[in-house]
Amino acid sequence: MTRYDFDQLHDRKNTSSIKYDAAPLLGKKEGLLPLWVADMDFPTAQPVIDALVERARNGIFGYEFASPAYFAAVQGWMFDHFGWETDWKWIVRTPGVVAALATAVRAFTKPGDAVLVQPPVYYPFFSDVTQNGRALVTSPLVYEDGRYRMDFDDFERKVADNGVKLFLLCNPHNPVGRAWTRGELERVAEICGRHGVIVASDEIHEDFARPGHEHVVYASVSESAARSCIVCTAPSKTFNLAGLQTSNVFIPNPTLRKRFKAEYKSGGLDEANAFGLVAAQAAYEHGADWLAQLKSYLEDNLAFVREFLDTRLPMLKLVEPESTYLLWIDCSALGLNDDELQQLIEDEAGLWLDMGTMFGEEGSGFVRVNIACPRSTLERAFTALARALPSEK
Repeated sequence: MTRYDFDQLHDRKNTSSIKYDAAPLLGKKEGLLPLWVADMDFPTAQPVIDALVERARNGIFGYEFASPAYFAAVQGWMFDHFGWETDWKWIVRTPGVVAALATAVRAFTKPGDAVLVQPPVYYPFFSDVTQNGRALVTSPLVYEDGRYRMDFDDFERKVADNGVKLFLLCNPHNPVGRAWTRGELERVAEICGRHGVIVASDEIHEDFARPGHEHVVYASVSESAARSCIVCTAPSKTFNLAGLQTSNVFIPNPTLRKRFKAEYKSGGLDEANAFGLVAAQAAYEHGADWLAQLKSYLEDNLAFVREFLDTRLPMLKLVEPESTYLLWIDCSALGLNDDELQQLIEDEAGLWLDMGTMFGEEGSGFVRVNIACPRSTLERAFTALARALPSEK
């Protein structure tokens, strides 16, 4: 068994990395320590690297298709890790989950139709709706006692009052870290079923459920849920493959699948990324051991942050994550507005974090922190943050 060293630092500068090289393009100062965008500072699993190198040696990179072995690998992963039995015909490849959600908006609604989201939520959910000329409806999550929950009464009222046609579900939820339970998803399915709402479930973080929690595939909660949903998955977050632009959308209902594929192809997006296919198949066939080691390391990173906040930054409150490698931290006790908070983080601490307002106004006073990095990077970041606070000066 290969032992992976997640403590090793890897220089990502001058690799056209959005995280490390795009600060001036995005209006940020050079030199900020980035813990924002959700990619990892770890090389992917060695079997994936080996498969990509072997494929590159061929030297010919023409038009390619997903082979039966590719579909078997994707299906096998879903069954082995989540107990969900699928048919390869359900799978539609897309260049990413964001693109898949935008395609769903166009395929299953008309201009002006209402699409519901639950903020604070991953910010492309908003743009996928509004930039396609649909009406954005929000049913905010409820934050109480340090934890988030769905407000099902508000959810159903918003669905009924606005004639919602499509619900974009974040499962598990980014940024608040909830791994929705089977009971919660059953309630969603029951409400959406009664009101004829199609569900597009973003499950890109499915592999990061923490000990004591599980990832429940939305389509697995009932036959009716499966008939009226699409499930968006990808190896990109799990194996740090975002740049290879490959995701797999499961659509059990043939009518919905036909509509989705027609809209998808109308945009000219139906060609496969040759390296993405190779990487995804290798990851799903041979990457489980790497993932297990990664998740263990992330648990230790989380423990470090939790202890640091408790001892050095008690005014900051961690929203205990149930899934993902993204931490949602409540900074409201600092008494700063969002501009002041951002100035402290960037100008005083020298950090680049995702400000909570990126995820909707409900994120005011929060920050999102990516902990998928070597421990020493976290130590630098949180030490700098502690020193930037007035109590530490």
